[in-house]
Amino acid sequence: MSETTVPVTRTAASSAVSPVIAESSTGRGRRARIALRTLQVVLALFYVIASALPKLIAHPSAVEGFDEMGWGSAGMYIIGVLELAGGIALLIPVLQSVAAVALSGLMVGAFVVQLTYFDGENAATPLILIVPLALIAWARRRHNADLLRLVRRRA
Repeated sequence: MSETTVPVTRTAASSAVSPVIAESSTGRGRRARIALRTLQVVLALFYVIASALPKLIAHPSAVEGFDEMGWGSAGMYIIGVLELAGGIALLIPVLQSVAAVALSGLMVGAFVVQLTYFDGENAATPLILIVPLALIAWARRRHNADLLRLVRRRA
């Protein structure tokens, strides 16, 4: 059985709104898009369920850590809300890059806190999380222009 393929041509207008990563319709490009999207979903689940939820429900381990730092429940809830918002924003196309940058900033803060308050006990974790967040921020960077257009339109 033979298969016929037709070359696809792009116009300037269609390439301006296309995704950044893996523009081609090859199997490799498709796999790259799927891998990136899977990474975003896994990180979003991590931030929402494993990181934000214990803070927002005042799990004893989270309360203990924030009390040890002297930040109390207010700091715990603020960080929990920021992680929840970042995790959700990782799944919203126009916010993906900005969310990855914001969560990276939060992880820099977490790294400093781990070093100063907890003697570096889990300091590697925030640094490890920065790597995939940086990849997402870079790969989805064209969405920043879309976000800027939306903000300018509303102003």
